[in-house]
Amino acid sequence: MPEATWWKHGIVYQVYPRSFQDSGGDGIGDLEGIRERLDYLVWLGVDAVWISPVFPSPMADFGYDVADYCDIDPIFGTLEDFDRLIQEAHAKGLKLILDFVPNHTSDQHPWFQESRSSRTNPKRSWYIWRDPGPDGSPPNNWISNFGGPAWEWDEATGQYYYHAFLKEQPDLNWRNAEVRKAMYDALRFWLERGVDGFRVDVIWHLIKDAEFRDNPPNPAYQASQAEINCYLQVHSADQPEVHEVVSEMRSVLEEYPDRVLIGEIYLPLERLVAYYGKDLSGAHVPFNFQLIQTAWNAQKIAALINEYEAALPAGGWPNWVLGNHDQPRIGARVGPQQARVAAMLLLTLRGTPTMYYGDEVGIGKVEIQPEAAQDPWEKNEPGLGLGRDPERTPMHWDGSDQGGFTSGKPWLPLDPRFRSSHVEGLQDDPTSILMLYRRLILLRRRHPALSVGGYTQITAEGNVLAYERQHGPERFLVAMNMGSEPHALSRPAGTRERVVLSTLHDRGEEPIGAQITLRANEGLIISLGT
Repeated sequence: MPEATWWKHGIVYQVYPRSFQDSGGDGIGDLEGIRERLDYLVWLGVDAVWISPVFPSPMADFGYDVADYCDIDPIFGTLEDFDRLIQEAHAKGLKLILDFVPNHTSDQHPWFQESRSSRTNPKRSWYIWRDPGPDGSPPNNWISNFGGPAWEWDEATGQYYYHAFLKEQPDLNWRNAEVRKAMYDALRFWLERGVDGFRVDVIWHLIKDAEFRDNPPNPAYQASQAEINCYLQVHSADQPEVHEVVSEMRSVLEEYPDRVLIGEIYLPLERLVAYYGKDLSGAHVPFNFQLIQTAWNAQKIAALINEYEAALPAGGWPNWVLGNHDQPRIGARVGPQQARVAAMLLLTLRGTPTMYYGDEVGIGKVEIQPEAAQDPWEKNEPGLGLGRDPERTPMHWDGSDQGGFTSGKPWLPLDPRFRSSHVEGLQDDPTSILMLYRRLILLRRRHPALSVGGYTQITAEGNVLAYERQHGPERFLVAMNMGSEPHALSRPAGTRERVVLSTLHDRGEEPIGAQITLRANEGLIISLGT
């Protein structure tokens, strides 16, 4: 039942470790920094911490190029630091979810070093090697997600290897049983250390077309888009056989009690929900990024919620995400006023919400000057605005230099507005976005109707979205004005209703009559009675 399953009723909080807290003064966040901030996460009220990759890595893609799946990169600390972090997190009632990157390794991983040493090496088939075309060209037209061909020529062995991302990130061959065994053993290594689950990077990429056929052209492609959109990714990802792999991963986690498998999947809803697996044997939580990709208006979001709820398989548990380390922050997309409404939406929809560090202090659009850019995607395809640095800037802890994040020079610049939007100051302001997040989380914790309860849409009228959440005798109406003009909603006669929480903070316990007037950019949670 949802009430008894921590990852169903709980809230996941993503930490990008490079940017959360630096304990050593080198300008890069680390495991000890996360440990030092656990009390903040307990105060905020979240249930689980998801940590982006901290494995040994040359950092060509900031940890998503793994050189050893069973250790910690010295930038972030040691295995002993990790063990201390997970022990203290558990002692404080927090779960810990680790980012796992199984699609590709670093080109510095010993496996790849062996694989590229000769065509006869036992690990040659651990990666995807192909002969060139008759004219010496790449084997097919597949494009890297970061721009340019997805095939890199290896002069020493006279073949191309495939990389869905950077050339420094060669893809593993998940059709190879030895690869699967090695990766499942890596999962067990961390499960034995007490990890409560994994967020699996680009899980829909793991299996490629066995015949390596060309991808068809994308008729909707525009020159302003990333090069990866030139072609429809029909053969390079989301192959039917991938579901067997996901089910096997799930089986590994089920060797341990109460663990969760989360899959990163950027696919349309009808393909996304397939990752729950046959008879729910796949990912517990196939990440739903639709709120990131949908226009911010009541009609579009209402249609999305209904489509998603209808597409879920029987027993499949929903989830919602507003932002992450790869996508512009919600504050940058909708502005500071609607960011408060977005917090209410995320924390009152049916399903598991995932928060992204810094959204709760209102970090918005951060301008990164070209000379400060770090993201390899921005460097590969400059001028298209694809860089992910703006959503990875350091956390704002206080008003001191560098926002309390580091005593050194931060690896990315902070939002210049940090002195007016930091944890220490916002905790003292009952009207702040941080305190709004905390109130929403506490309300969600106290009332199962707002976490595991049922969902019924009431209206998507104009730019107002309203829905009801119910669990047993509890019933709440959530009404959100996603526009900049006031809007009135009519209510049935004879009901006893009162405002429980407003995103604008000044309507607590206000009784509701025959009409609710929502101010511009206001969200309300209303307790329903008879």
